[in-house]
Amino acid sequence: MSKTLPSALASHREDHPSLVPVTGSSDPTSSPKLAARLEPFDSYWQAPADIDSGYKSFSAYYRANYLPHIPTNRDAKILVISCGPGYLVDLLAQSGYRNVLGIDSDAAKVAHAQRRGLPCEVAQVFAFLAVHQTAGYDCIIPEQELNHLTIDETIAFLQLCRSALCPGGSIIVYAMNGANPLVGSENLAHNIDHFYNLTEYSIAQLLQLGGFAHVRPFALKLYVFWKNPLNYFGLAVTSLLEAAMKVIFRLYGKKVRIVSKKIAAIAERPAPTT
Repeated sequence: MSKTLPSALASHREDHPSLVPVTGSSDPTSSPKLAARLEPFDSYWQAPADIDSGYKSFSAYYRANYLPHIPTNRDAKILVISCGPGYLVDLLAQSGYRNVLGIDSDAAKVAHAQRRGLPCEVAQVFAFLAVHQTAGYDCIIPEQELNHLTIDETIAFLQLCRSALCPGGSIIVYAMNGANPLVGSENLAHNIDHFYNLTEYSIAQLLQLGGFAHVRPFALKLYVFWKNPLNYFGLAVTSLLEAAMKVIFRLYGKKVRIVSKKIAAIAERPAPTT
């Protein structure tokens, strides 16, 4: 399938020679034709059938995994991409953040967020970022997996995010972890819109190609619902399995630290050099 990536990145190539060249329409408001066929990257796909029930459960997930990495300044300018019904936006609002915006291309999901009074709007992410290159966000958080873009699309997306951040601003991304031998290949194979797997090393490579620095990968925690006793059992079993995986990797000469089902990373836009 042919792909046209935003030309808005072309102006950054002279200052950042590591950025991949891109071609496409000169209209920055146009969206590229992406390779995904069933699940658009700019729409959050994990919302349960009962959307309202997800606000509580996803709040616990985001509180455990994301909140420790978000700027502590409650006036920080935060963009949530693929916000869906606004699960993460809702948590941020409850946590006192006053300058948050969520965008998603699915109008029906955004309508759920707006009915709750959440600051979410309908937008396609490539077009949105292309016209907000000097927005000066302090933090950008895509709620969709990077794997729903191809490698070239991912780098172009990260470049756009980098330009929309203020110097020192951060991005938090996540993807399927190919280092987990139990679910890595299955995660890749069960959806035709999953284009690749990552590890703690390759997620850093992508972020570096996107112009980011100070990349810090971390594991995403699945068992965060402590009122359910089954979570303690699941946590114990997976902890033992992951410990065994790390030993096996060591025996093969691989220094793999993160073998969780999904892997995340936080990175920063470098400050300009003088």
